[in-house]
Amino acid sequence: MVERKVLDDIGARIRDVIANSPAREIENNLRAMLAAQFARLNLVTREEFDVQSAVLARTREKLTRLEAKLAELERSLRIDD
Repeated sequence: MVERKVLDDIGARIRDVIANSPAREIENNLRAMLAAQFARLNLVTREEFDVQSAVLARTREKLTRLEAKLAELERSLRIDD
């Protein structure tokens, strides 16, 4: 029981040292700097990307159907001539 308390106390002290160390501040500053850089980029979210991908897929399908219909109409015009 005493060993457990000693280990918990040592763990708590280590966490306090790490939380108050310059490394923690550097990490926070680096995260803030990266967040600011990403904000400047014109990035889209995964959800927006997926929505646009679906729109593009539907547009491609429609274009394929229209191209086939146009080819059919062109063939029928050549036959009628």
